[in-house]
Amino acid sequence: MKSENPIVVVTGAGSGIGRASCIKLAQNGAKIVAVDFNRTTGEETLALIREHGGEGIFVQADVSKNEDVERYVQLAVEEYGRIDAFFNNAGVIQKFSMLTDIDVTEYDRIMDVNVKGVFLGLKHVLKVMEKQGYGSIINTSSTAGVRAEHSLAAYAASKHAVIGLTKAASLEYVRKGIRVNAICPGGVDTTLAQSVPMMLQESGYMPEEFPNMRIGRFADPSEVAEMVVFLTSNKSSYMTGSIIVVDGGLTL
Repeated sequence: MKSENPIVVVTGAGSGIGRASCIKLAQNGAKIVAVDFNRTTGEETLALIREHGGEGIFVQADVSKNEDVERYVQLAVEEYGRIDAFFNNAGVIQKFSMLTDIDVTEYDRIMDVNVKGVFLGLKHVLKVMEKQGYGSIINTSSTAGVRAEHSLAAYAASKHAVIGLTKAASLEYVRKGIRVNAICPGGVDTTLAQSVPMMLQESGYMPEEFPNMRIGRFADPSEVAEMVVFLTSNKSSYMTGSIIVVDGGLTL
C-alpha cells in the first residue's frame, strides 16, 4: 500500500465476512467504500465503521449491473482519489437442488452475482489500479470453488469461475504492480450459513459430511476478515494468484 490509511472498496459489505472485514480494515486505519445491494444493512455497516473510529462512505449497488459497478468505482475515486485495495466479496448461495432440478432463472441469478459481479468489479477496478501502478484485489470464492458440493452445482460452478478469474487477472497484471488473490471460506457463522440447515431440510437431502467442521466449530467472520486485512497489506507483497482456503480443515 502507498499509504498508512489505504482506501479499500468492499462489496457485500452489509453482512457477514464483508461487514467484519470493513470493521477490521477500518480498525487498521483504512478508509472504506462499503458497497451493498441492501441499503439498510449497508448503512448499518457504515455506522459500525464509524463507531470503531473509522471513516467511509456507503454506496448502494447491484454488482451484477455494469452501470452500478461503474458508479461505485467512480464514487470511490471521486471521494478519495484512488483505490488501494478491493475486496470483491458480494455473493449469493443457490437453493439446494439436484442439478437437473435447478431452474434456469435460479442458475442465472447465481451466475449474475457470483461470476458477473466479480468480473465487473475486476474490470473497472483494475483500470483504476493500472493507472495508479499498484493495488491489491481479493476475490471471495468458497470451499465450493475447490471441490464439489452436493446439491449446489450452480453455486460450485460460480465459485470455481471466481478462481479462474482470479488466476487470469493475476497473470495479466503481475507486472503492473497489482496483486489478485482469492479466499475460499468454508463454515463461517454468517446469516448465509445459518440459513443452510433449513434449506437442506427443505431440499430433503442432508450430506453425510454436513456439518463437518474438523476444527470443531464454525469460523467467526472476523477470523476470515483477518486474512482479508493481511492480503490488502504489504505483508502479502509476494502473493498473487494465490487461492487461500480458510475453512477450519473442512476440505482435508
